[in-house]
Amino acid sequence: MFVFKIDRPLRAYAFVYSSALALVILATASTSALAVKPVTANPTYAELLKSSSPTDWRPLDVDNTLYLELSTGRVVMELAPQFAPLHAANIKTLVREGYFDGLAIMRVQENYVVQWGDPTETKAPKKGQKTLPPEFSVPIKNDLPFTRLPDVDGYAKQVGFSNGFHVGRDPQSRQTWLAHCTATLGVGRDNDVNSGGGTELYVVTGHAPRHLDRNIALVGRVVQGMSLLTVLPRGTKEMGFYEKPEQNVPIKSIRVAADVTAAERSNLEMIRTDTPRFKAMVEALRNRGGEWYKVPAGHIELCNMPIAVREKLN
Repeated sequence: MFVFKIDRPLRAYAFVYSSALALVILATASTSALAVKPVTANPTYAELLKSSSPTDWRPLDVDNTLYLELSTGRVVMELAPQFAPLHAANIKTLVREGYFDGLAIMRVQENYVVQWGDPTETKAPKKGQKTLPPEFSVPIKNDLPFTRLPDVDGYAKQVGFSNGFHVGRDPQSRQTWLAHCTATLGVGRDNDVNSGGGTELYVVTGHAPRHLDRNIALVGRVVQGMSLLTVLPRGTKEMGFYEKPEQNVPIKSIRVAADVTAAERSNLEMIRTDTPRFKAMVEALRNRGGEWYKVPAGHIELCNMPIAVREKLN
């Protein structure tokens, strides 16, 4: 008769179970130890910006950077000739002939725009053109970098960033354009699409009026000095124009950065928008983490993505 002894199998089973339990306890202890000093798996936008390298930045193009001088300080604007070449060139011609010197900011509309030009509408350009054909969009060029935002946009089939500017694109028509984000620089016009040339300019200071995209020539954006524009007294006339001439804010001058001495220039650089670093920064803002955020959006609107600018490091 076969006698089955169970004491040894039970002892073996107990040994295996105890060993497995010890491994689980060890793994749990190791995990707890890691939890005490967490490693940042998903760095924040600020962390990515702080740890960026010099190759993640580019200097402003001095040939396409403008200095708007007010009594309160300097507003720095970079033109985007790749999106409105005729208007950008004409604006630089107007600047170099001194057209804007002595003119004024004449419109400050709440949550919308700041606009400047000739309040009397009597000053004629000497070399620049008063009107130009519209440049509301331009053909997509293969040599123009485009970092696409993965999120859906209500105003364009594709949106993203090109050389430091917020842009929209239509792959079917092969057209691209600058988007009306805060700080965008645009050319004022009347109903006639040929009525704008650059003698009147505006900057978006409020919520992005994207409905204006492809209806006005956009030529660049403010990269420093927005605080000087957003604090200006609001105009009380229709569309935010000032009621009285003495309310207009005088413009001391506008200059092309290349035309002033190196000592007079604002030494700025902009984060490049065609790098893995910038893509990581986009994802950091699409999925904001940290202790405060409880529900990450997993989404970001085009104009909510900042394009960082800083003093250039020597």
